[in-house]
Amino acid sequence: MGKNNRNGQAEILSDAELDRIFKQLKSRDHKLFFTIARYTGERFGAIAKLKISDVYDGNCRALPEITFPAHIRKGSPDGSRSTRQAFIFDRLAEGLAAYRPTHCNSLWLFPSPVKDGQPICWKAADLWLRRAVAAAGYAHRGISGHSLRRSFITKLYENGMDIHNIQQITGHKSLAVVQLYIRKNPVKLKQSLANIFA
Repeated sequence: MGKNNRNGQAEILSDAELDRIFKQLKSRDHKLFFTIARYTGERFGAIAKLKISDVYDGNCRALPEITFPAHIRKGSPDGSRSTRQAFIFDRLAEGLAAYRPTHCNSLWLFPSPVKDGQPICWKAADLWLRRAVAAAGYAHRGISGHSLRRSFITKLYENGMDIHNIQQITGHKSLAVVQLYIRKNPVKLKQSLANIFA
């Protein structure tokens, strides 16, 4: 179940649902933003504050990793923050190449259209998502920016990645927090039990 009136957890989306939402995005900036969110699982707040140099070199070629500096990431309950580097693999590399910025001498990857010299705020990206979700016919569902993060983490888990590796990839300090992101699929759980005790 997804969010209802901003209560509950963000809904987890399938690849087909993510593709359908992505097709509703018209701007290359919006497509680049959601490509990064979908394939890194990073929060909207950190993506909004990325600098071009965190993602691309001086010739607008994607770097081997996207660097999310500690100061732009959400802090842990104890207030600490850590830098996260997200690997760039084929699907993400294709998206970064297709929607790369046209001028790599700018500072922000997603500059604000209203505040000169500042990045966009995460609320702007949330609005982009809500419009695309509505255009895709999913407005009635509990989809938010966090849906991309939960979908990313759940996909890693459902494809057999060890939860400790997921923790390293996402930068979570606690395994308990990682587990909150993962949708429990009763069919897969039953299959796992059947395979173990076959």
